[in-house]
Amino acid sequence: MKRRNRNTSSKFPPTLIVIYGMFFFIQSLTASAAGSLTSCDDTSVPVMIKIWVNGVEGKKLEGQSATFSAKIPETANGLAKQSVIIPNPSNCCSNLSSQLPGFTFLAPRGDCDYLVKAKVAQAGGAAGLVVINDSEDIVEMSCSEKTKLDISIPVVMISKLSGDALNKSLSTGGKVEVAIYAPESPLIDPAAAFLWLIAVGTIVLASLWSDITKINDTNEPYNQLSPKVEEENEIIEMNTMSAVAFVITASTFLVLLYLFMSSWFIWVLIVFFCIGSIEGMHSCIVALLKSKCRTRCGQKAVNVPFFGTTTVMSLLVLVFCVGFAVFWVWTRKESYSWVGQDVLGVCLIIAVLQLAQLPNIKVATVLLCCAFMYDIFWVFISPVFFHDSVMISVAAGDSSSGETIPMVLRFPRLFDPWGGYSILGFGDILFPGLLLSFTVRFDKAKKKTWQDGYFLWMAVGYACGLLLTYLGLYLMNGHGQPALLYLVPCTLGTCIILGLVRGELKELWNYDNGNEYKPTPGSEEEEA
Repeated sequence: MKRRNRNTSSKFPPTLIVIYGMFFFIQSLTASAAGSLTSCDDTSVPVMIKIWVNGVEGKKLEGQSATFSAKIPETANGLAKQSVIIPNPSNCCSNLSSQLPGFTFLAPRGDCDYLVKAKVAQAGGAAGLVVINDSEDIVEMSCSEKTKLDISIPVVMISKLSGDALNKSLSTGGKVEVAIYAPESPLIDPAAAFLWLIAVGTIVLASLWSDITKINDTNEPYNQLSPKVEEENEIIEMNTMSAVAFVITASTFLVLLYLFMSSWFIWVLIVFFCIGSIEGMHSCIVALLKSKCRTRCGQKAVNVPFFGTTTVMSLLVLVFCVGFAVFWVWTRKESYSWVGQDVLGVCLIIAVLQLAQLPNIKVATVLLCCAFMYDIFWVFISPVFFHDSVMISVAAGDSSSGETIPMVLRFPRLFDPWGGYSILGFGDILFPGLLLSFTVRFDKAKKKTWQDGYFLWMAVGYACGLLLTYLGLYLMNGHGQPALLYLVPCTLGTCIILGLVRGELKELWNYDNGNEYKPTPGSEEEEA
């Protein structure tokens, strides 16, 4: 009984009370310090800045936080507006002439380190510091100190154009207020799924286009169609030398774009894109109309100056295509312009895949392996030589004019607070598309069905490769990915493995443009 009373009324020894008290005291100090201490090695994040000029909300600005900046909230909900002021001295490189508590300071880049600016602004009572870059790019503000920093204000950088707009409003006596926040992009955006569908649909459609538009009164099954080429269609058959030359030419042109990127250079690309797309759209529409019309509709011939004799149907379609391309150029910066660009791009891809062909897997291997290394080098390795990823920089276009290269498919990120587009370059469809088109011709020549042929597996491999591309994109926090890094193994690799398993690899390797493969005299295959 006494033992039970002793247990129920027992207390911690005084020594344990002191130890636990010191432990929780130290924990509370550490927790409070963690909220204010920053480091030069913290993560820099993209930020948005909501702007109010004389109480009227304006266009949001984009920026980038410093690596030593205090943590910035993810949403603007509940954030108080902070008035913007230009301190004295304006560069925030020396002690301020007066304390300005509660204001967000606006300072130009230069004259001293970023960290010095942040310390001076914080000492002057600033609620935040916005640094204006001296160019349209936004760089990451970093520092080199190894110790913890007591920076408790947000420090962000904006472009020169955005800074000029703020300075203009302040110089005219306007009251400028801001709210700085750092929204996060969703892990998965539907734009990627829609672009995946567009790309897979395009490569399948382009590979089967000759079958879809074949003028035939009977619907023959896929495995009974014979490969026929219209006499008026000119076919370019690639060889190993032309495959290597093509990739070298593409690399040269990419470097020229990177070095001389400007609005006029992009305009040259827009003109060439429109010319090719008009021709591609025209050939696609005419081929569809000819295959679906049961009568001789639009076959009346007319003589057009500089073009010679053509049909009324072809002429009307050409007028429509030119009008469509001109409308896209005129509205290319509108929110809906991606629709026209994708339509023109899909037509161009279909036309190119009808024009260029691979004769066998040997040429396909040379071409796709070169393209594989090309994509990896210009995305991942080029920063070693050019200080930037050349491929990503070119895809971003000219920041000063807002012009972007048109040779991409794109789809808007509808649920991303940052907006923008998911994009996929034409090369990521054209290179694998040449292989898929070859497998279609090979399957038809060998009277193969969908199941025992190669095309279906190539299409599945392409779809899986593109999924892996987007997976890599998310795992690397949105850093641009070389799509061919994933697409080439999933398509060419699948084709080679299938050919090896089926015992047809040598036939695929030496196949000659629809002609039957013939073993060399005296070989084991001939004796068999």
